[in-house]
Amino acid sequence: MSTKIYPKLILDALRNVRYPGTGKDVVEMGFVSDDIHIDGMKVSFSMLFDKPNDPFIKSVVKACETAILTYADPNIEIKGNIEVKTAQAAPPKAAKLLPQVKNVIAVSSGKGGVGKSTVSVNLAISLAKKGYKVGLLDADIFGPSLPKMFNEEDARPLLEPIDGKEYIVPIEKYGVKMLSIGFFVNRDEAVVWRGAMAGNALKQLIADADWGDLDYFLIDFPPGTSDIHLTLVQTLAITGAVVVSTPQQVALADARKGINMFTNEKVNVPILGLVENMAWFTPAELPENKYYIFGKEGCKALAEEMNVPLLGQIPIVQSICEGGDSGVPVSLNENSITGMAFASLADSFVASVEKRNAEHAPTQKVEVHKQ
Repeated sequence: MSTKIYPKLILDALRNVRYPGTGKDVVEMGFVSDDIHIDGMKVSFSMLFDKPNDPFIKSVVKACETAILTYADPNIEIKGNIEVKTAQAAPPKAAKLLPQVKNVIAVSSGKGGVGKSTVSVNLAISLAKKGYKVGLLDADIFGPSLPKMFNEEDARPLLEPIDGKEYIVPIEKYGVKMLSIGFFVNRDEAVVWRGAMAGNALKQLIADADWGDLDYFLIDFPPGTSDIHLTLVQTLAITGAVVVSTPQQVALADARKGINMFTNEKVNVPILGLVENMAWFTPAELPENKYYIFGKEGCKALAEEMNVPLLGQIPIVQSICEGGDSGVPVSLNENSITGMAFASLADSFVASVEKRNAEHAPTQKVEVHKQ
């Protein structure tokens, strides 16, 4: 025979549940609200915790369910009927950084040495040549390469007052606005900073710079997966990520990790596609010849495996290295082998971004009026 259920019986049972670390029961601490509802054997009520991130919420709720079944009546319907509320309101949503930027793009790689910065620079220039407004941020604090690749190692960005606040003016070249920590430190000295300091420097280059209206803001991420990556994805609303790799299996193994980092539910940044750099070697004097010195179509296979687009395949030619060292990137010559490859990559990239934006566009309710 079931016990007659009434609020005091429930409260007495809950007095057997102690909140960890205090020695006090949940009723004494005021966690249990006064709105105990009883409908036959079904009991429901709410519990009020101080903080939404209280680590004991789940365990305390479970203990409350067990206490009611143990000390009141085992036939009570209580599981799933305890609502959790928090006294501390969620922080207000921060204003969007870079409101004048349409698309923020992460260019990333699982490991160093695969030509990620080369792809970032030449993709940015190719987009600018097609008429898009482009910004490029060198987020590799410890190995900045943009100043060298644009032949602007002696450049020092100026400050410009806007609405009573001074903003950094990005260096502009080849139609691309760019900033790098390399513009602010001695080129021959290593940057020896802890992660928090590096993250703060990047935030300043993003939020305290006059980027203006941009169609694409490319961020050349540091290689690997680090706290800088988390800082950037938490600071900016990133449209999507482009992952660069060579076809070599060692590089592809790290590319998988890079893809996993972005698609992880805690990060949740869509992958726009893969770029296979150093896809094959082509001698300048034999442009029809292809030598697959790092393996053949490894990124193509990975793209199919991970169900993401293969945006482009960039061959190795001597001019890529020479262009990066001299500050005259190969994408400036649209008639060269690599220039055409990067122009094609830019087209595929734009199509992937537009497809992503169309899929995430808010749906509009269409009203149909019958005659």
